[in-house]
Amino acid sequence: MNKIFDGKRYWLLDGAMGTMLQKSGLKLGERPDLLSITHPDVVERINRAYVEVGSDLICANTFGSNAKKLAGCGYTVEEVVAAGIGTAKRAAAGTAARVMLDVGPIGELLEPAGVLKFEEAYEIYKEVVLAGWRAGADLVKFATMTDLYEIKAAVLAAKENTPLPVLVSMTFEENGRAFTGCTVESFAITAEGLGVDGVGINCSLGPAEIYPMAQRLCAATSLPVFIKPNAGLPDPATGRYSIGPKEFCDELERFKALGISAVGGCCGTTPEYLALLAKAFKQDTPVHREPVRRSAVCTPTRTVEIDTVRVIGERINPTGKKRFKEALRDGDMDYILSQAVEQAGAGADILDVNVGLPEIDEQEMMIRAVKAVQSVCDLPLQLDSTRADVLEAGLRVYNGKPIVNSVNGEQAVLDRLLPICKKYGAAVVGLTLDENGIPALAEQRFALAQKIVAAAEAAGIPREDVYIDCLTLTASAQQEAVRETLKAVRMVKERLGVKTVLGVSNISFGLPCREQVNTSFLTLAMAHGLDLPIINPNAEAMMAAVASFKVLYNIDRDSREYLARYAGQAAVQPAAQQTVTLYDAVLQGLKAAAAQAARTALQAKSPEELVNEVLIPALDTVGAGFEKGVLFLPQLLQSAGAAQAAFEVVKDAIAASGKKSGGKGKIIVATVKGDIHDIGKNIVKTLLENYGYDVLDLGRDVPAETVVKAAQEHGVRLVGLSALMTTTLGSMEETICALRRAGLSCQVMVGGAVLTPEYAMHIGADYYAKDAKQSVDIAREVLG
Repeated sequence: MNKIFDGKRYWLLDGAMGTMLQKSGLKLGERPDLLSITHPDVVERINRAYVEVGSDLICANTFGSNAKKLAGCGYTVEEVVAAGIGTAKRAAAGTAARVMLDVGPIGELLEPAGVLKFEEAYEIYKEVVLAGWRAGADLVKFATMTDLYEIKAAVLAAKENTPLPVLVSMTFEENGRAFTGCTVESFAITAEGLGVDGVGINCSLGPAEIYPMAQRLCAATSLPVFIKPNAGLPDPATGRYSIGPKEFCDELERFKALGISAVGGCCGTTPEYLALLAKAFKQDTPVHREPVRRSAVCTPTRTVEIDTVRVIGERINPTGKKRFKEALRDGDMDYILSQAVEQAGAGADILDVNVGLPEIDEQEMMIRAVKAVQSVCDLPLQLDSTRADVLEAGLRVYNGKPIVNSVNGEQAVLDRLLPICKKYGAAVVGLTLDENGIPALAEQRFALAQKIVAAAEAAGIPREDVYIDCLTLTASAQQEAVRETLKAVRMVKERLGVKTVLGVSNISFGLPCREQVNTSFLTLAMAHGLDLPIINPNAEAMMAAVASFKVLYNIDRDSREYLARYAGQAAVQPAAQQTVTLYDAVLQGLKAAAAQAARTALQAKSPEELVNEVLIPALDTVGAGFEKGVLFLPQLLQSAGAAQAAFEVVKDAIAASGKKSGGKGKIIVATVKGDIHDIGKNIVKTLLENYGYDVLDLGRDVPAETVVKAAQEHGVRLVGLSALMTTTLGSMEETICALRRAGLSCQVMVGGAVLTPEYAMHIGADYYAKDAKQSVDIAREVLG
């Protein structure tokens, strides 16, 4: 039975805290969480109102109670959290309602999109959850999350430091992805693997917009699902939301058929909304949901389902690779990243990462490699090591659901590694060997596969997350073993129903024309049931064999994938190894490679030509991909970082020539008075800087007079203002009016989740920027 939801009835969550605080007189610039200390009666009244209409689970007023957001407020995290939990507990006293420690995002982007390290985020969340547990919270709810990496830090902090049940809720945009590009499926797969007790969707959108995402969430997880939509969208002018209580309740009725477990409301909802939800849901029994069990691994932006042959790229591995060993010894991450990018471009679906070398710190290198590869590549990874500490270190910082390679049939290995794989929600490769070595016969390898699968299931790892490697032996030395390997693959696939793995290229060791032997063996193995060949995806003959197999076995319907790969080619050509150009380095987000390419390019081009003919077009290409929804925020910012590295080289070259390094113009950016949210503003700043503009960042919670003074002093022609809260839109309008009253001729662009183009014009803005990329387009129009 689930720790929270029993499946016998719908559980009613609560509604908005912020909306109710605003109705109760929350003043501009006040921090909502502090009202639990300064005005506990107001907060308790709100909590009690939700309890009285039937809420089973209520949120404490602790959404922003982390060290970053409380900095300078005069209270500690412990004090603010204890006050929030205390008011909620008093409101629930004498009832069956339980109190949730409500925890929101930290407010800063995690690496690689931002500067906040994963380990730092973990410590911030650890402080919050420990304070909540000590104060008497019944469970933890991480809500309105937009970053899967931040979710992992938060969940680990809660599970490793408290015994409390954990719920997690993400907020998605209308394109079905979170702000950072995370998909619904990646969220579901990762959260379930981490062992949370329920997953949900909240905020940003109304019930109608959330419904298709809720469908996907319910299909992607076996966990209880909860939904907390907004009351539609707010009117920026009035702050009123577009959906009333009855329409809200009617819209949520159809969610019952999806098999959800709990409902509530987010921004704009009040006890009146929850009272109607109680009548509509409390007497019903939830619809039983039987999600399809799938084998899949993921990163935030990509889920790879093992529903056909999927290629694991083998190149990030020092075995037999002199150049790779040199890179590991020298800490040359650029070479490692180039291997990742090349394999992704060649068509790999998953990348093996092995950094085992006796003379280096393998654990530290695994952490560096996982973080670095995930910063430039969105393919899932297979973490490969014989050491438990190395695997755990890599699993901890991995963003998504990976594969661990590998365990084997030795009991001590199973006992040591399976609990680690379970804790981090990883799929696991099991080698059919034990302390006695590799069995000669297929039947003996199958017996070990049975043992591994049974041990994994006993450890809580589902069968669909167990992949069996029947082991490829060299045909030159053990020719008779080749057929035994193929036989074992078929037995495992047909009798155990699990996925299969093979390191294909081992087959040809010691033979001439190795690729010919490898390709033939790969084809035979796929026909026997191989799902995950570990190969070099730069070997075009091997990739052609995979593509051809999918056509011949009617997997690639109408040969679509095959035609996309090979149409127009007279013959299959080997993949060429090329030096990374500056343009490609920016597209791929390779900072060091971009800097080196810029130095090389400056031998043939002037700094101005390099910027205008290479750097800006590369950033434009990335921006176009972002606008089309094929690239996402992490890639956008990584490319911006690579461009910045090249720009620094260009600036040095200009300085060395004695010329003055002038930017394209100055731009002021600021989050307006009363608003402490600055992630969007920071992203805009980063992108503008990397297009060559000089950005003066005034920070957050900036008074109108500060913006006016800075605009006067610096003579700027463009000011960018950001606001995330409807209550601070008045400050945005006031700032624009102050700029006009001062007689300044600067143009003003505005942005933020609560804004619309119409309202932007209504408050006197010259431009509305829907995202960071559009702010660049506006800057070009104004400044050139």
